[in-house]
Order: sequence, then C-alpha cells, then structure tokens
Amino acid sequence: MHDSPPAGITILGATGSIGVNTLDVVSRYPDRFHVVALTANTDVEALAGQCQRFRPRYAVMADPDAAQRLTDRLRDTAADVRVLGGSDALMEVAGLPEVDCVMAAIVGAAGLLPSLEAARQGKRVLLANKEALVMSGALFMQAVRDNQAVLLPIDSEHNAILQCMPDNYVAGQAPRGVRKIMLTASGGPFRTLPIAELARVTPAQACAHPNWEMGRKISVDSATMMNKGLEVIEAGWLFDLPLEKIKVLIHPQSILHSMVEYDDGSVLAQLGNPDMRIPITHALAWPDRIDSGARQLDLTAVGSLQFEDPDKERFPCLGLACHAWEKGGTAPAILNAANEVAVQAFLDQQIAFTSIPRLIEHVMEHCTVHDAASLQAILEDDAAARCQARDYIGSGRMQASS
Repeated sequence: MHDSPPAGITILGATGSIGVNTLDVVSRYPDRFHVVALTANTDVEALAGQCQRFRPRYAVMADPDAAQRLTDRLRDTAADVRVLGGSDALMEVAGLPEVDCVMAAIVGAAGLLPSLEAARQGKRVLLANKEALVMSGALFMQAVRDNQAVLLPIDSEHNAILQCMPDNYVAGQAPRGVRKIMLTASGGPFRTLPIAELARVTPAQACAHPNWEMGRKISVDSATMMNKGLEVIEAGWLFDLPLEKIKVLIHPQSILHSMVEYDDGSVLAQLGNPDMRIPITHALAWPDRIDSGARQLDLTAVGSLQFEDPDKERFPCLGLACHAWEKGGTAPAILNAANEVAVQAFLDQQIAFTSIPRLIEHVMEHCTVHDAASLQAILEDDAAARCQARDYIGSGRMQASS
C-alpha cells in the first residue's frame, strides 16, 4: 500500500498514444495517482470517454469549438467535469496548485507553452513532447532550474539514458565520467527499402511502424529519422552534452533502448520490450519501481540484437537536425517548424516522402537564425519557417523538383 496521498496529474495530450498509455498505468494505482485534468486537441469522443471513466476536475480542448461540443457531450454523463477551451486553458491546467505531475504529451510545437508553464510552476514534468527542448532548450532548462521542477524524459531512449546515469543524477547536469551516450533507432519501415523506391512510398506505409504503436506524425518522423535528429537535440539539453558525445545507432529490434559509455570503458544499457508504459511508469513512480503492465522481456525469444550505423543518404533528416543543433540559436526551432509542415503535406499527399528533407533544407537556407534568448524570438522564427515552407509548397517548385 502506498502511504502518501495520491499525486494529482494533468495529462496534456490525453487522447494520443502516450496519454492513453499513461491512463492505463494510472488506472492500476488509484492509491498513488488521481487525474486532475485531461486535454486534447479536437477528439471530442475520445476525451469524453476518458472523462466519464476518470472523472477529472478539468477537461480542456485546445480547439474552442470542440470544447463546446465536449460540454454538450458530457452534460448528461459527467456534468461535474469543468470543460475549458483554448491555448490559455492548456497552460492553466498545467500549473494548477493541486497538480503535482504533468505528462507533457502534446505532439509538436503546440506543446511548448503548456510544458514550459509546468516547469515554471515547479511541477514534476514528464516530458514526452521533445519539441519543447528542441525549440527552447536553454529557456526550458533554465525554467526547470529556477523553479526546482523535476524533469523526467518519457521518450524511451532518453528515459533509458536517465536510467543508466550515475545515482542521484539530475537532468540538465553534465554527467561525471560519461564518455558518450548512444541513442538507438529502429530505422523505421524503410530501413531496407531500395532508396530509389522511397519517392513512391505512401502515408499508410510510412505510418506502419514495425515495432511501436505511434501517432501518424511521429511515425513519419521515425521513417525519415527526423525523430532521432530531434532526439539528438533533446539529449544535448537533457544531459548537457555536445554533439560529438551523442551517437545514433540503428537497432531494428527496439529491445535495447539506449546506452551510456563511461570513461572506464563500461557501457550500461537499458533493455525492455517496446512498450511505452515502461518509461511512463518509471517516471510516474520515480524513484520507486512499480509494475507497468508491460510483458516481461524474454531474451531467448529475441535471439539476437543487431546494430548498424545510420545511412546518411537514406536518412538526410538526421544530418539536417545535427546541423541545426550545431548552428544553435533558433535554427532547431526553424528545423522543427519546417518538418511539421513537411510531414503534414506528405500525409495530405501534397508532396512526396523524399520531398520532406528537401523542403526542410530549403527553409533552413532561406530563414534567418536569431538568438534564442526570448520566447518571442523563438515563436517568431517558428512562424516565419512555417510561412516559408507553405509558400514553397504552394509555388509548385516542390513538384517540379521531385
């Protein structure tokens, strides 16, 4: 039995895969956790079902029209849930006094402001939204330090690295005795597809990840390996390491989630089945260990583990992300904005899969990079990059160069 009162939790992005998995874990431990607020973008039906089951005090729809539909939907079944709408409401529920822990799982740049607010309010921030650090790493980490927030990464790779760090390690500190960290990547669905065929792949094929169940945007990012590029930037901020100390390895089985190599030659690795409930449970219960509900790892059934270096020609997005990290300032925010537009255009069948990195490269060449010392500068360059990307798609030059 858990002795402390249940921790109040806000889940930003409750209807996505991370949010759903978080609620699965929370439902197993009513004595440890209670849901204060759930948020979603536009999926009224899914959030309504979660509200009826978990009875949060607040439910937020980022889209105000959807908030009205949710209010109508809950009137007879969960009238005690207070429904709010809009981006300001997302920030409000991230900083509520009764909230101890915020799962930051909104996909993309939309998750930046509420995640940052959770840090500013000194919460335990479970960070699944990598864009918050990609766009505003220095500001975000400063907010964590200034407000004594606790930052725990949820990405399976970064959570694995945290588990392999020295005892009492705190995110944002330069780890002692660490030579390098190794982020693993599955290589996605096109790891072995002939490069000449990549231009013809469909959104459905790109979203069919071989190991993980993820949303469409993240699945495409995995297929291009932009996901790993963003994770390199995120790891730089989380573990205060330069690019040369961060290595990416292709590991098709997704069993070994990441490794830390120490100066004495020791390499520590975290292994587990590809189930997001494992890192979610680790962060929710930290520093305790509790059952996640995930299937136990059977290494004899796995048989063997493979590793290989990424193919730079096959995965140009990884190189673009590393270039943005080295350039610094608002370059990572520009990269991220261009990628979000490019991925959506691919999903909408406006551009080819192979046009994603070309569009990102064009935007990075044509947008001015500024110092990232203020949130305003970051958001302005994010907006400028999106305009540049949409203009290039609209010009027809993308199709002409495909």
